[in-house]
Amino acid sequence: MTNSNETNNKNMNEFILRAENIIKTYQTTKQNKLEVLKGISIGIPVNKISVIVGASGAGKSTLLHILSGLDRPDSGEVYFEDNNIIKMSNDKLAKFRNGNMGFVFQFHHLLPEFTALENVAIPQLINGTSLSKAEKKGVELLDRLGLADRINHKPAELSGGEQQRVAVARAMANDPSIIFADEPSGNLDTENSEMLHHTFVELKEKYGKTLIIVTHNHDLIKLADNVLEIKDGRLVQE
Repeated sequence: MTNSNETNNKNMNEFILRAENIIKTYQTTKQNKLEVLKGISIGIPVNKISVIVGASGAGKSTLLHILSGLDRPDSGEVYFEDNNIIKMSNDKLAKFRNGNMGFVFQFHHLLPEFTALENVAIPQLINGTSLSKAEKKGVELLDRLGLADRINHKPAELSGGEQQRVAVARAMANDPSIIFADEPSGNLDTENSEMLHHTFVELKEKYGKTLIIVTHNHDLIKLADNVLEIKDGRLVQE
């Protein structure tokens, strides 16, 4: 017979990321505040694609930013495995993010003055990897994403779909356990969106990654293992 503590520990081990009672408020004017997140608690299962959905302004991106440590809640806790990232200093959290998390956004945020290969190498260099190893890993990642012939092109010389695939390679550079994506196909046409969505599924199935994605894209939602709906700052469906 399994006792309740063993069951709870098992359930906790199934989650790579947990958030407890997240509250986030923004000051809109001197007199008024907007409570965006109203006590959200969630568990993100390991090696699954979880999508966060909801109307515009529901708090989806705010939640994603807090889960990834890009923003801090007014109250509540976020645990990445056994690490409470809310308790970390800004410097420690930045280093932790770079080594353990990858990010893909609607706007790719590639550095325009650097080539595709250099954009993928930079996170590795920050993490202490040698230039030769960073470039070797960058070439491997870009080749894996069908960009072997584009490694020396700067972002302005790449299509929107190619830029986003470079952003995925950059997100994978330090072999993170978890990848966060905020409307990653929002600026892509149907063909490039499908390619990106296929890449996300491959990251989960072939490379064992966990993905958390904010999206309005119904095709991407269909690929998810776990759908989290936010409405009026609260979790209404899991």
